[in-house]
Amino acid sequence: MTEDLHEIRLRVNGVPHTARVPARRLLSDCLRHDLGLTGTHVGCEHGVCGACTVLLDGLPVRSCLIFAVSAARHADITTVEGLAGPDGALHPVQRAFGECHALQCGFCTPGFLTLIASHLEANPDPTEEEAREAVSGNLCRCTGYRNIVAAVLRAAELRREAGEADVSAPNAARGDAL
Repeated sequence: MTEDLHEIRLRVNGVPHTARVPARRLLSDCLRHDLGLTGTHVGCEHGVCGACTVLLDGLPVRSCLIFAVSAARHADITTVEGLAGPDGALHPVQRAFGECHALQCGFCTPGFLTLIASHLEANPDPTEEEAREAVSGNLCRCTGYRNIVAAVLRAAELRREAGEADVSAPNAARGDAL
């Protein structure tokens, strides 16, 4: 018996996509396997680790907990690939992660980058305690979090230096309809 496929339309990183997926296909799998956007990593597949975090209409969500057909109801999805500017310029969070040595193996990094980008939209000037709280839901087995927290604070500083109010998710903030 074959599974019925559903045609869905998604706007990912500002680009419209169409895919035919089974009803039970997870958004993380759709992004990786159907759209070829492998920056979204799948770790625990239970929504615990945060490696699969993407922005859904600007808000961080665990893409391993959402069906792709459900995500099609939303205006925009931003993955780690969508954080950099159209000219390839790194997002302040990406720059800060490099400057602060906030990654080691890199597996958890895409989830942290998207989560922090969204957090800085809501709180552009976090304290160290607020930065620590913001990243507390994502797991990293390598870094000990000290440099990740430093990167949150550095990204906020880079945003202020650039004087840019909306640099965290260039595609997520737009409410473009599909």
